[in-house]
Amino acid sequence: MSAAGPALWQPEFDIEHRPDGTIIMAQKGAVEVLATSIPERLVHWAKTTPDRIYLGQRDSSGGWRTMTYAQVLAQVRQIGAGLLSLGMGPDKPLLVLSGNDIEHALIGLAAQYVGVPYAPLSTAYSLVSDDHGKLRDIAALLKPGAVFVADGAAFGKAIAAIATPDLAVIATQNPGEGQVGFESLCSGLGSEIADAAFANLVPETVAKYLFTSGSTGSPKAVINTQHMLTSNQDMIADCFRFLADHPPIVCEWAPWNHTAGGNKTFNMVLYNGGTFYIDEGKPTAAGFATSLRNLADVRPTWHFNVPLGYEMLARAFEADADLAKTFFSRMDMMMYAGAGMAQHTWNQLKALSKQATGREVLLVTALGATETGPFALMGTDHQPKSGNVGVPACGVTLKLVPNEGKLEARLKSPSITPGYFGAAQATADALDDEGFYILGDALRPADPDDLTKGFFFDGRTAENFKLRTGTWVAVGALRAKLVDHFNGLLRDAVIVGEDQPFLGAIVLADVEELQKMAPGDSLAVLMQDPEIQAALQARLNSLAATATGSATKIKRMLVMMDAPSLDKGEVTDKGSINQRAVMRNRPELLQAIYDGGDGVFEAT
Repeated sequence: MSAAGPALWQPEFDIEHRPDGTIIMAQKGAVEVLATSIPERLVHWAKTTPDRIYLGQRDSSGGWRTMTYAQVLAQVRQIGAGLLSLGMGPDKPLLVLSGNDIEHALIGLAAQYVGVPYAPLSTAYSLVSDDHGKLRDIAALLKPGAVFVADGAAFGKAIAAIATPDLAVIATQNPGEGQVGFESLCSGLGSEIADAAFANLVPETVAKYLFTSGSTGSPKAVINTQHMLTSNQDMIADCFRFLADHPPIVCEWAPWNHTAGGNKTFNMVLYNGGTFYIDEGKPTAAGFATSLRNLADVRPTWHFNVPLGYEMLARAFEADADLAKTFFSRMDMMMYAGAGMAQHTWNQLKALSKQATGREVLLVTALGATETGPFALMGTDHQPKSGNVGVPACGVTLKLVPNEGKLEARLKSPSITPGYFGAAQATADALDDEGFYILGDALRPADPDDLTKGFFFDGRTAENFKLRTGTWVAVGALRAKLVDHFNGLLRDAVIVGEDQPFLGAIVLADVEELQKMAPGDSLAVLMQDPEIQAALQARLNSLAATATGSATKIKRMLVMMDAPSLDKGEVTDKGSINQRAVMRNRPELLQAIYDGGDGVFEAT
């Protein structure tokens, strides 16, 4: 990497302004096509750099278990043959119930190698859900030929919930009676049948089904073809030019059932001949020490995380300068997505990287969706403020349509999904009359006079509502402002007030931050502390003082005392809040806000 930073695109744009206010924006030129299937890149790197480490994961001794590109390809060919021997094919997909591990990577790549669609699911559907309702619905929709789990015993109840006489079960550990041990797929079979299936892959071959998070509705099975995935990676390679000479070294926890972790990062590492170390930690109180240890060992060159993860990293770096130096020592860039990043966290990370290395490591975000591959808009410039999602990638056409005073974003590109499996009407409804995918997000230009400066997320159009006065409320922007204003005391918020005289907020407090102000092992105890009450009241008052009218003034606020429910759809497994579900499921909280009284903060 040069002293000036990593080599990136220098895009030029064609921009059309239509009489009705619609804007069409696209990059000039075209991307280089590097492959027509994801497995092609595995074959390429196994030949070009056979001894380079591709996958790594901690073993039971605490050391790193690694596999080279050549080793991975050999295993993938064997496993692929094993899947075909189980009768799997395009109409008999593979369900993966467990989380990220080397075996998951191998069986997922093997399925793609032989043309078997696979669907990695949130582990919460199997291990957290009480009724396995979403898991049952998914199995009924896809009619899988086999299911893979890391542990047959741990996933026993989930397997039983979807069991059929014809469903094969593959387990790495503790396979039950009649189940297939993962190791048996890796040996004893010739790979010729797998190679023949690989030779028959075409761009339209379905690689996987990814289920939407359900943040504004029920999860849908998004069809991911090989063309969709490779064209997305061609766009990424065009954007991040440095990857060609500096293959990424990644240590990441982001689950592969999400498009960000499973498509963007996982495929980016493979596409560019990098190394992927699986982080078994998470940005949680229980899992974060594991992540810190792994990051210190690996010293990644690329890092992706959600804003909460970066908040926790910033705290750790503030407390340990040596850890910060290690983390930033060879970092090309950091990226976040999944939610908005508070400005104080953004400032903190930029300052910490400069203190540690003498240079400000590039910190960026982007905009996309499960339906877009996900890569669609990307920010690559150093920015003073968090939240600039950048400009459309090469090959992506951005359409901005005026909608209730905002600009609604729609996209067209070769990496847009061909549709939702088993849902023809939802597929038709996802496109406008010009064939643009309706993203459901509003965007605000960073500079209205120069759209090449990028855009800020301006809320989900499905979340916005009107007050009783008829005034529209931009929920996304207001929620971000509220959380940012409380400077770490809040994790998220639900903005309420549809058909009401004023706005309120149901908020999720950050218990760790509150514990810095007062002792208490539970939120209920902390919320009785006068200092905490005074701090929350003061923040609400100062926020209200910045309001420009009823649509931006949060008059009352109530702290949610219990966690949002996954089963009830109140929170997705990546942690984002479903505004509508919380309001639908908790009418008593809405009533409390508008009745006032104990526990309700009111701006003065």
